[in-house]
Amino acid sequence: MNALKFLAFPAALMLLDSAGIRAQDIPAPAEPTEHHKWLEQLTGQWEASSKTVLVPGQPPLEMEGKESVRSLGGLWTISEFTGEFMGNKYTGVMTLGYDEKEKKYIGTWVDSMIGHMWRYTGTLDETGKILTLEAEGPNPATPGKTGKFRDAIEIKSKDHKVMTSSMLGEDGKWTQFMTIDYRRKK
Repeated sequence: MNALKFLAFPAALMLLDSAGIRAQDIPAPAEPTEHHKWLEQLTGQWEASSKTVLVPGQPPLEMEGKESVRSLGGLWTISEFTGEFMGNKYTGVMTLGYDEKEKKYIGTWVDSMIGHMWRYTGTLDETGKILTLEAEGPNPATPGKTGKFRDAIEIKSKDHKVMTSSMLGEDGKWTQFMTIDYRRKK
């Protein structure tokens, strides 16, 4: 394998040269900005407690879980959430970063219960404590249709964060359906 790596590097240089690209033309790796650094406070090991209202007027479903969040080069965070929901093992993975060109936070969410990749775009509020992410996806209230969703991650302290999830109703109002309370593991 090491021999392949050794041979691949000169081949890559020859390919770039044949395309008229010189080493000095290759952009430098991205450097984390203050927006990327904001995401660093999400990293670590967290214990989570969530309440989800699937049917309005019914008691919320509760779930305990764990979240592990790591940085990828200071430009992205990757989190994995594990728990048990309604008797089933549950895993979700979130990526978050910042798009300098669009001037927005971006990310994805996938989980073991829904075959949809959620694509986030979002902004930080003026206090610097709440990151609001918006996405579109399957609407549980109207199967076969999509809806607009909003997740807000609020930093309460270095060891406490809260995420709330809301859905835009047909009446044009946001309805909160989930709250997850995260506490950093000591």
